[in-house]
Amino acid sequence: MFDQLSGSLQKTFKNLRGQGKLTEDNIKEALREVRMALLEADVHFQVVKDFVKRVREKVMGEDVLLSVSPGQQFVKHVQDELVSLLGEDSVDFDKSSKPMGIVMLGLHGVGKTTSTGKLARRYAKEGKKVLLVGCDIRRPAAVDQLRVLAGQAGVDMQGPVPGESVKALGLRAYQEAQMGGYDVVIYDTGGRLQIDEELVREVAELTQVTQAKNKVLVIDAAMGQESVSVAETFNERCGLTGLILTKLDGDARGGAALSVRAVTGCPILMVGVGEKQEDLQPFYPDRMADRILGMGDVVSLVEKAQEAFDEDDMLSLQERMLSGKLNLEDMLKQIRQMKKLGSMGQIMDLMPGMPSISAEEKQKAADQGQLQSKRFEAIILSMTPEERKRPQILNSKRRIRIAQGSGTRVKDVNDLIKQFSQAKKMTKKMRGLKGMKNMQKMARMMGG
Repeated sequence: MFDQLSGSLQKTFKNLRGQGKLTEDNIKEALREVRMALLEADVHFQVVKDFVKRVREKVMGEDVLLSVSPGQQFVKHVQDELVSLLGEDSVDFDKSSKPMGIVMLGLHGVGKTTSTGKLARRYAKEGKKVLLVGCDIRRPAAVDQLRVLAGQAGVDMQGPVPGESVKALGLRAYQEAQMGGYDVVIYDTGGRLQIDEELVREVAELTQVTQAKNKVLVIDAAMGQESVSVAETFNERCGLTGLILTKLDGDARGGAALSVRAVTGCPILMVGVGEKQEDLQPFYPDRMADRILGMGDVVSLVEKAQEAFDEDDMLSLQERMLSGKLNLEDMLKQIRQMKKLGSMGQIMDLMPGMPSISAEEKQKAADQGQLQSKRFEAIILSMTPEERKRPQILNSKRRIRIAQGSGTRVKDVNDLIKQFSQAKKMTKKMRGLKGMKNMQKMARMMGG
């Protein structure tokens, strides 16, 4: 996500930090590079023009020119403007009505139905009673897909009956939601190749009979400039209340995310960063700005850890570490918990400094880490329970058997044992009072 833009901006900032003093000339050059980086990332040209103008007005002030760290001041102003461009604060759906109604809009193939399923799963995990409504009456496959997604999310679903209009279906579903005590109703409308009068009428009638206060447009971030014009048109004709950007994980440029908010004035509510149902996340402008500037997103990383890791397991692991009783069963649990955080690439995107690595290097490192994780898991699973609990009994004969059973090499088995031994040595050094306090803090943070 934003790999190209992040790399270009960080290169510019690195050159600027090397300057002992900022002048009009080197500021002009830096702003030119910022402008080119934004344009190459497919950010709308008018958005780029306004952005650079605002940054120039700030960085030409005395607070930057006379600062003891002018390069850092320049970066700070760029960061502030990025946050402003992305929307300042995180915005949630309008939850003022019961049930909360969300009408999902979008062109064909942008991930609208998939996003509807992900959104339903998110609210279901919060303990909400959710109803999905398949309003794509022209495409039976879309209704069937939504029914499958509803089943995966563990929520209810209502589809059209033969000859039923979108308006009639919406009204029937809304009345059922009221009587059934539903908290959230999500209406998945039909996709279009372009906006037409029939779509505008359908949306108007649906929002009227269902009293839905959320009209949300789903946009494919990889569409670039086209996504901006689509959002602008939908907003003019349908009166949008928010946006969901999908496929951000596959778009190295990411210009759409920086453009749609500025052009339409509609807040970005959520972003899709993967294919799994949990890969639909709230949008935080400040965190996204930090990631673009190579500062990572530690807050999101900790939140993911809190969701993925079991607190009791973390406390149990802490006790075993402090007592020197770590074994390979513990290592297997940690490998499996790390997998819940997402792919190695997604984790690296959240770590400070990682976005500055080239996309190729990052992908290579992520692939290697993923492969090693799978290899280690297979090796441990090929051991007997006794071998996992007492790694010290793993002689040459046992290691050969384990390598053959896991489809790996003896060298891989040796690497695992070596890494485990290093981890045990590290825990010995941390058994002092200071180390214990640090580990308790880490356990509380990671376990929630």
